[in-house]
Amino acid sequence: MSRPHSRMRTPPRTLMMLSGVALSLTVLAGCDETGKFNFSLPKGENAESASTPGTTRSTKLVERDVEAPEVFSATDEGLWDGRPSLGGVWVAHPDVSEPERVIIRNEANNKFVIGALFRRERDLPGPRLQISSDAAAALGILAGAPAPLNVTALRREEAPEEVIAETPEEVETVAAPAEVSETSLDPIAAAGAAIDNATPTPTAAPAPAATPAPAPKPAAPAPKPSKLAKPFVQIGIFSIEGNAERTAKQMRAAGVIPTIKKSQINGKPFWRVVVGPAQTKSELNTLIKTIKGEGFSDAYAVTN
Repeated sequence: MSRPHSRMRTPPRTLMMLSGVALSLTVLAGCDETGKFNFSLPKGENAESASTPGTTRSTKLVERDVEAPEVFSATDEGLWDGRPSLGGVWVAHPDVSEPERVIIRNEANNKFVIGALFRRERDLPGPRLQISSDAAAALGILAGAPAPLNVTALRREEAPEEVIAETPEEVETVAAPAEVSETSLDPIAAAGAAIDNATPTPTAAPAPAATPAPAPKPAAPAPKPSKLAKPFVQIGIFSIEGNAERTAKQMRAAGVIPTIKKSQINGKPFWRVVVGPAQTKSELNTLIKTIKGEGFSDAYAVTN
């Protein structure tokens, strides 16, 4: 009578060996042909999109000029009559209701400049677009020679600009001081040796008193916010910084404190000279009257 087969048990030592082999195969599966580990990123990510450790991303808003043809746009011949004009770069057109900031293009040579737009009387002879002497110089237009111009209004808008803040560089650590050995001294012997070795020390002349540095001038207080919709007065827009500086100097001599604001569009800079902000309507009217009394008859109120 045959004995029934008993169930065979795998020795524990054999189980440990099999587990080690499975683990080795798993590790090798994560290597590429160069022998380096190559664990894949989660779905939807790749090496380029993965954030670098220690970097942070933030977004700030920056102001820029954008064209607004829905506000004003005109393509016509423009003329400079040859007379020097104040107010920097400007153009006048009969269909203007309120002053605007515009970009003026000379379609004959592709030059452009930023300037102000004003209303022109319809009964004046000549082309519908009349330009200032500064505008003519910037656009390459000769006196009395009409040129094809395109004038488009500009508006300020805020656009997001992503900023990546890198991790600050590691600061070099200061090396630890060398080990200092300490020995105890006999206080009586040490005091006697100090007395024996002491020599008279000549009295030093008092050092001259140092001249105190002048106190820094306090910073000018920031202007108070105004409740007016247009609290500033624009004196002019200039394509040459020196002309803006001369206009600002003239305003200071007249008792008016101006501000020169630099901007640019398509990489081309221009400078605006403004005064303000006025706190009340009467103060604004007084500023405009003073500025026009200095010869800038085209000064007008603006938002900023």
